[in-house]
Amino acid sequence: MIDDDLWSAVGDPTRRRLLDLLLTGNGGTATTLSEQLPVTRQAVAKHLGVLDRVGLVHALPAGRERRYEVDEAQLARAVAQLTSVGESWDARLRRIKRIAERVQRDRTADTDR
Repeated sequence: MIDDDLWSAVGDPTRRRLLDLLLTGNGGTATTLSEQLPVTRQAVAKHLGVLDRVGLVHALPAGRERRYEVDEAQLARAVAQLTSVGESWDARLRRIKRIAERVQRDRTADTDR
């Protein structure tokens, strides 16, 4: 089953970049993350809020700020969903290819007659 809220959250390129930064940097605050992106700290905080609401990150108090880390179980769930969607589309594309090949064979057979 596909979680539309989850995929809506990761559909944004800034949020995907935030996930990358959090994974490679073992977490971060809105301030430290905004220093690595071409957006304001406030924008980063809003994006982190979206990721937090869908469970991809969780926040821990860190002084006056919050330190965000990726929830690896939720990320694994997202990867499993994406894999499932990919497999489904691969199956559809294989069926389309078979149909197109059959149509092409039929056309070739008709012109050979």
